Amino acid sequence: MNIQDLLTKKVQEAVKVVFDVELESVEFQATRKEFAGDITVVVFPMLRFVKGNPQVIGEQIGTYLKEQVAEVSDFNVVKGFLNLTIDTSFYLNFFNAAKDNVAYGLLTAADDAKAVMVEYSSPNTNKPLHLGHIRNNLLGYSVAEIIKAAGNKVYKTQIINDRGIHICKSMLAWQKFGEGETPESTGLKGDKLVGNYYVKFDVEYKKEIAALVDEGKTKEEAEKQAPLLLEAQDMLRKWEAGDEEVVSLWKTMNQWVYDGFTVTYNNLGVDFDSYYYESNTYLLGKEFVAEGLEKGVFYKKEDGSVWCDLTEEGLDEKIVLRADGTAVYMTQDIGTAIQRVKDHPDVGGMVYTVGNEQDYHFKVLFLILKKLGFDWAEKLYHLSYGMVDLPSGKMKSREGTVVDADDLVTEMAGTAEEISRELGKLDGFTEEEKKELYKTIGLGALKYYILKVDPKKRILFDPKESIDFQGNTGPFIQYTHARIQSILRKADFELNTTVEGIELHEKEKELLKQLQLFPEVVQNAADNYSPALIANYTYDLVKEFNSFYQNVSILGEENEHLKIFRVQLSKLVGVTIKNGFALLGIQVPDRM
Repeated sequence: MNIQDLLTKKVQEAVKVVFDVELESVEFQATRKEFAGDITVVVFPMLRFVKGNPQVIGEQIGTYLKEQVAEVSDFNVVKGFLNLTIDTSFYLNFFNAAKDNVAYGLLTAADDAKAVMVEYSSPNTNKPLHLGHIRNNLLGYSVAEIIKAAGNKVYKTQIINDRGIHICKSMLAWQKFGEGETPESTGLKGDKLVGNYYVKFDVEYKKEIAALVDEGKTKEEAEKQAPLLLEAQDMLRKWEAGDEEVVSLWKTMNQWVYDGFTVTYNNLGVDFDSYYYESNTYLLGKEFVAEGLEKGVFYKKEDGSVWCDLTEEGLDEKIVLRADGTAVYMTQDIGTAIQRVKDHPDVGGMVYTVGNEQDYHFKVLFLILKKLGFDWAEKLYHLSYGMVDLPSGKMKSREGTVVDADDLVTEMAGTAEEISRELGKLDGFTEEEKKELYKTIGLGALKYYILKVDPKKRILFDPKESIDFQGNTGPFIQYTHARIQSILRKADFELNTTVEGIELHEKEKELLKQLQLFPEVVQNAADNYSPALIANYTYDLVKEFNSFYQNVSILGEENEHLKIFRVQLSKLVGVTIKNGFALLGIQVPDRM
């Protein structure tokens, strides 16, 4: 238990005993530098429940705590701020319990724990993954790892959008202009090859539109009547009818894309436990519409279309089945969610990592699933995130102006190499080790820059700025981890000693306070689906360690007990950095 949790209970106990009042919560803040103490209880919020002078109330609570709580060794009150001094034994007991735990801060799920399914990535099979997908993948993967570390079972999944007119556009363009090209014959990754034909379709389609406009058609007429689009629509109809030739081409080109995606996922360091394909799920959900009609969750209009009226909940009416009986996206999303729980009966909740343009869609989906009576529908969460922009502006897939995910990862490694060479930090590394390190630094910089920001905020991503060895960046934190490993390599003595009977330096105490917060930060990050909490905690820990490193002698300390303690303390900081960064999907090198 960290000091804040312990003191919350004890302050509530003090207020009950001294004033006979139940206190719901206790407000803490860091003790100001000019006052003695380690943590401060703010008395003012209590005045709603306890009448009297805040100075006197603080004195009475402080006296009770000093007498009744072993961990509180002293106190002082300044204008309604109760400053508590925490006994050194509390910090040393925590340290001795945590110092050899390589999984510090991370929990393992109980056998009977409910599982959470986290969906992310969910790309279209007509183009490679781009910068927007990178944020999606990094967020989804990190949130899954954080939820797991908070003691839950987790299934990572994605639904691949492998059907529809956009897929047919790539297929048709390849048929017309591809001359039998394959990933093998061109040396291109399959997703890039297929993406090129999506762009090619758009180029040729625009030419046809321009020609029709020259013949006197309006732009709107030309867009609808262009022969290429009509052919693509015909191809989609053939696919839906199971035409052998079209389905065969569709399978071939999709496989090219899947093979390409696998390379990108490996480069990004993300993985999945299961895959769902829209070509299999697009017919799901109709049976539940029928069920919902019987229950009165849905109603039928005169034209035969089926709707859900959500106006009482502040939303609008939502169609779930067209008049001709065909499904809409909402229908298949209802069906897919239900199918996932059938496939994994221990699922008790789901997280959907999807951009904020779909906020309304998920409000409706979750509400409909609740109305249909599924208990797990209470535990559905839309991990909504903002777009990622580059200094050069907005991206468009069909015009080929997207920032390709693989290219960005390669560029990040290149930038890391450039900066590392300038700083001259890599003496003694082989070329192979350098190459691996550049990739680790570049990828760490990219991931940290994206994950340190609250998911809901839009990001302007600057590759150069992200690979700075100073400030709130991935490389700065990675470098601190490497510095700690260097200390451990130089320590030629046993590190399994129990620490007792030493006086703590102020910097040691601050570092221990920060370390103590880690398990709670992991739980908060899981509750709030926010990797940013882990990222910024780790940065604060690293700042605290660097202040300790600059102010306190570690290996040069003459007192043997203190020297061993400080090396062990550094080691625990290193473990915590490594565990925190693992939750963000970031590796930490031992040398830099």
